[in-house]
Amino acid sequence: MTKADLVFTHGPVHTNDSARTRAGGLAVTGERITAVGHDDVRELIGPNTEVVDLSGKLLLPGFQDAHIHAVFGGLELAECDLTGTVGVDEYLKRIREFAQAHPEREWITGSGWSMESFAGGLPSRELLDGVIADRPVYLTNRDHHGAWVNTRALELAGVTRHTPDPADGRIEREADGTPSGVLQEGAAGLVARLVPARTAADRLAGLLRAQELLHSLGITGWQDALLGEFHGQADPSDAYLTAARDGSLTARVTGALWWDREQGAEQIPGLVARRKELSDGRFRAGSVKIMQDGIAENFTAAMSSPYLDGCGCATANSGLSFVDPAALRSHVTELDALDFQVHFHALGDRAVREALDAVAAARAANGHRGTRHHLAHLQVVHPDDIARFARVGAVANIQPLWAAHEPQMDELTIPFLGPERASWQYPFGSLLRAGATLAAGSDWPVSSPDPLAGIHVAVNRTEPGATHGRVFLPEQRLDLATAVAAYTAGSAHVNGVDDAGVLAVGRLADLVVLDRDLFTAPAAEIAEARVLETYVGGTRVYAAG
Repeated sequence: MTKADLVFTHGPVHTNDSARTRAGGLAVTGERITAVGHDDVRELIGPNTEVVDLSGKLLLPGFQDAHIHAVFGGLELAECDLTGTVGVDEYLKRIREFAQAHPEREWITGSGWSMESFAGGLPSRELLDGVIADRPVYLTNRDHHGAWVNTRALELAGVTRHTPDPADGRIEREADGTPSGVLQEGAAGLVARLVPARTAADRLAGLLRAQELLHSLGITGWQDALLGEFHGQADPSDAYLTAARDGSLTARVTGALWWDREQGAEQIPGLVARRKELSDGRFRAGSVKIMQDGIAENFTAAMSSPYLDGCGCATANSGLSFVDPAALRSHVTELDALDFQVHFHALGDRAVREALDAVAAARAANGHRGTRHHLAHLQVVHPDDIARFARVGAVANIQPLWAAHEPQMDELTIPFLGPERASWQYPFGSLLRAGATLAAGSDWPVSSPDPLAGIHVAVNRTEPGATHGRVFLPEQRLDLATAVAAYTAGSAHVNGVDDAGVLAVGRLADLVVLDRDLFTAPAAEIAEARVLETYVGGTRVYAAG
């Protein structure tokens, strides 16, 4: 009998198969699982076998993230970090200290401020001017759909009271039309285009920095949701290709090629060429990312009826559809025929419907080709569209961390949606009951990449550590096994890694060891669990210190 390279004993081992089978041991030879069982697995231990005694710890398939911006997140780890606080004074303190620590920087850049920190979700340029006026400042907000800039940045970009809003964005303004310091969606590009470009070496360093963090969270693979130039950010594809070729890419990565909404079908031959070019080792780019709308907090998510104002009255604004719906159906049908997966950003109920219509059109024209199209975010989904996911074969790509009561939800979203639409938010349970396949992701650096935090919210519909006792739409909670499956098998399915996500003989040994058994611990403590070890292809890529 051939002895194994790696054996886990004294489980539990959560196999994640359709029966949710539990085992006591697992063996790995080379990159693959060679046995799953109980005490019998110990027979595969030889003199050179590494043995991991789980002793009540939990072995799971490695987590996969179905929607993330890893290189951008890794780059931001080296910039002015405004995450982890909502205090305006703390923001200004960090910005001042970062600027003082980096006198060589022509621009001060960073991210992570939260809209809830400011009246109406809108900070002012004067606040930044009071901290640093002689250098331009460009800071994206937590969701990366808006930017906070100072007066110097606006001056350099030539953005004035006479500058019109771009078709895909909005310049927030003072009463006389002067830009107030916040640029929404495509308007951010008016300033972002001037931010000094990162080098190829910067991007590679950002990727490796991100990979180290993600492995520490048990993540073994992901789908990068934006390979292309965006809001002044350079295309991160070269970082992936370099890392794949030199062996430093230890994760399994699928890339989603950016659909330029200023162009149409004429860009498709270029996407075909890039798909061929961007395929090496553990990296492949077989998806196309189409951003169909914006976000609810700045009223750019595409809704089927108008947003409300502060008094609860209907406005004239129903959000933005970035791609004409008829053109979207045509483009998706052509992409599907070329065996591209389409990865939609669809947040408002109109955008969700437009994306589902496009998938339905592709299925009608081409049949079901196994292209695994998926809709990410799904904040507001009309009840009539819930059953359509399973019917057209579209995967629901959920970001569970957002499905909880917190100030951005309670103060900047629910009042402007109204009670009925607010009850349609993040309908994970309804999608599951209607037969939809669920995948899960974080959208990092928009929100934490920690899968355990996401699983916690999916199960509890409250933020980790919340003490207010309010559960956000409790009927939409997922059971623990389903939430784990979304972050493992569901995302592996979307990412095209068919031999990961389940612990079975012949599957890839992409694994994570947790410090406790989630299935016997209280649900309120899920987010307290910690990753002890992460393996990709049987090789340990992370061990807790």
